[in-house]
Amino acid sequence: MSEELLGTVTPIFRSVFGQPDLVVTESTNAETVEGWDSFAHINLIVALEEAFHVSFTTKELGELTCVGDLLRQLKSKGVTP
Repeated sequence: MSEELLGTVTPIFRSVFGQPDLVVTESTNAETVEGWDSFAHINLIVALEEAFHVSFTTKELGELTCVGDLLRQLKSKGVTP
């Protein structure tokens, strides 16, 4: 299911970062994506919250270190591809 969910979030990442060919994997993080700064991170979280109708707590956001963590958080909120 992670691969399917990854395929669902990839277009959101591409849109937020303005990179139509961005390859997103579970290990993708702010260090591996050009332009992923604090402002882009906020935009990404807002886009994901809107797309999946979920909200992240400050604690949950603090636990995100890579896309894999994000996918686990989304799954824990009942998000399916």
